[in-house]
Amino acid sequence: MKKVITYGTYDLFHQGHYNLLKRAKDLGDYLIVGVTTDNFDLERGKMNTCNNVMERIEAVKATGLADQIVIEEYRGQKIDDIQKYGVDIFAIGSDWEGYFDYLNEFCEVVYLPRTQGISSTQLRQERPSVNIGIIGTGSIASRFVPESGNVNSAVISAAYNPDAAKCKAFCEKHSIAVTARDTQELFANCNAVYIASPHYTHYDYAKSALMAGKHVLCETPLVFSKAQAEELYAIAEERKLVLMVALKTAYCPAFGHMFSLLKSRVIGDIVEVNASVTTLTDESSEKLDSKRFGGSMSENACFPLLPIFKFLGTDYCNINFYSKMKNGVDMFTKAVFRYEHAVASFQVGLGVKTEGSMTIAGTKGYVYVPAPWWKTDYFEVRYEDQNLNKKYFYPFIDEGLRYEIKDFVSSILAGGYYHDKVSRKENLKMAEVQEQYLKGENVWKL
Repeated sequence: MKKVITYGTYDLFHQGHYNLLKRAKDLGDYLIVGVTTDNFDLERGKMNTCNNVMERIEAVKATGLADQIVIEEYRGQKIDDIQKYGVDIFAIGSDWEGYFDYLNEFCEVVYLPRTQGISSTQLRQERPSVNIGIIGTGSIASRFVPESGNVNSAVISAAYNPDAAKCKAFCEKHSIAVTARDTQELFANCNAVYIASPHYTHYDYAKSALMAGKHVLCETPLVFSKAQAEELYAIAEERKLVLMVALKTAYCPAFGHMFSLLKSRVIGDIVEVNASVTTLTDESSEKLDSKRFGGSMSENACFPLLPIFKFLGTDYCNINFYSKMKNGVDMFTKAVFRYEHAVASFQVGLGVKTEGSMTIAGTKGYVYVPAPWWKTDYFEVRYEDQNLNKKYFYPFIDEGLRYEIKDFVSSILAGGYYHDKVSRKENLKMAEVQEQYLKGENVWKL
């Protein structure tokens, strides 16, 4: 029996894919098809895939050409698969001519002609675009624009800032077509809005965008009260709009993989989560303006709340806050949660510096994520027997915003039927924690 193996992403499966698989099948008696995982695609910089791995596998299976389907998860796997399955021929499209010649040491390499006039890239380019209007033109928005260029179907169409001069300079710098004079002009030139304005403006901007029928991606924190968060979600649900919070850590491939590992109980029952996010900030910064929700909790708390709620849930018994205050704002806050069977804590600071790591303790071992853990690209699972320790590495490319942008755009194009990596329940609970702190409930000032 002559075995043939081929690999591909098979995104937006089309006639060209079918023709290539048919040509590969004709080379032998048994065809093995390797389909890349979502994480492997991200690692290789493929941000534009439209179908997830299960959809792509089903598309290959539906052809009836594959005798066996395998998942490609890492670089170098092709050699492993060729040897493991006793492959005689490695087949790949002619656009890779010469690239895989090194595999001739292990089997015959055949480059197959591709079908002209059709490709996944072409199909993705023909998909409807998501025109995003930006509210706020500060530092995070300046990072958002170039990151969006890595996501197919994402187009920055307009920007708005109440400071017209700053808005004009921003649009000229990033070649944005429309410098909006007000939000109405912005809404007229987009079908989705990214809110990167100061925290205290998020609620008003998000509500007006949703009422105008625009999908919303809002920087953290979304709002500072549970009632406001519930209202925004109710509007989005009623109008069938996407409402997402731009908590970039949640969309990192490494964080997602760590979540899956811990839910499979690789460290047993989780009994503690601790995370720190601190930066030393100029005291004249707006981040420390007591009249505009300034302070460490407002600025940074959503980041450590994410792993606490992801790994322990949102149903904690109580929470206490301990804050170092100056000029009416918290320069540093430590929060301690009590759950029925676990505890959690976090440290956030704008005037105090700590080690920005995260640890998750379990009954069988623990996870250590070095600073800055909120840009997770590497973590370790550690045990009493150090021989069992394992290190995990995943990409966090440039600013890491492209991952959340990809999910936002995909959710819109999928009609909202897309898994949000920060759930509505989690976002509501984050708003509730912020509200509790601002009301001074269980807050001990140092």
